[in-house]
Amino acid sequence: MATIITITNQKGGVGKTTSAAALMSALLRQGKRVLGVDLDPQGSLSFSLGLDIENCATIYDVFKGRTPIEKAIVPTEEGMDLLPANILLSAAELEFNRPGREFLLRDQLSQVEEQYDFIIIDTPPALNVLTVNAYVASDALIIPMAPEILSLLGVSQIKDTIETVQRCYNARLQVLGILLNKYNPRLNLNREVRDMAEQVARQLHTRVFQTAIRSGVAVAEAPAHGESILTYAPGSKPALDFRNLTREILALH
Repeated sequence: MATIITITNQKGGVGKTTSAAALMSALLRQGKRVLGVDLDPQGSLSFSLGLDIENCATIYDVFKGRTPIEKAIVPTEEGMDLLPANILLSAAELEFNRPGREFLLRDQLSQVEEQYDFIIIDTPPALNVLTVNAYVASDALIIPMAPEILSLLGVSQIKDTIETVQRCYNARLQVLGILLNKYNPRLNLNREVRDMAEQVARQLHTRVFQTAIRSGVAVAEAPAHGESILTYAPGSKPALDFRNLTREILALH
């Protein structure tokens, strides 16, 4: 049975997709069977891992009943499997309005989760029906944030949604940790935000990961080459940090 982890933050630009791709790649290198799920209509995770998102079946087709989930899952060049998304998924809020819509993703993943050790879900920068579907399907959440005050505010605002899902739909859901991205320990603001993140983590009954992801030019370059940071620049500081983060997650798991 797969462990299902959602990467989430309602604020954009905090490194959700980069973190999802890197975590998938690092888990693969630990010998794990990995499936990525792109739940963002922008299709950023799919694009970042080299897929042609305009000419393949997507999770939207799965939700609509047009394509079985097994046929929509495609292998990436790195060796992970991926359930892709594109802009058609933006219609989800209007189209999927029947009772039980919160369970669409959970019901579909239940058909394939025995084939994987980990399923990593990338979510849109919004608290909408897609994000709720991810929470309902998941065992754990990872909340990436940039070391900025506004990013910290986004983490605080997510608390109510998490608690509602835990209370109404998925009692096993836990927050695995808050992940600091684009981190520079030499900057006072970064250290101050880390201290405040520790306070928010206590409210969410979780932790700030010991591993923070340092910034680097290669992080921005990797998606254009259809690769995660671990294959594009394996010797870079962010790649090293993501490998350490993965070991930290596996130890917690």
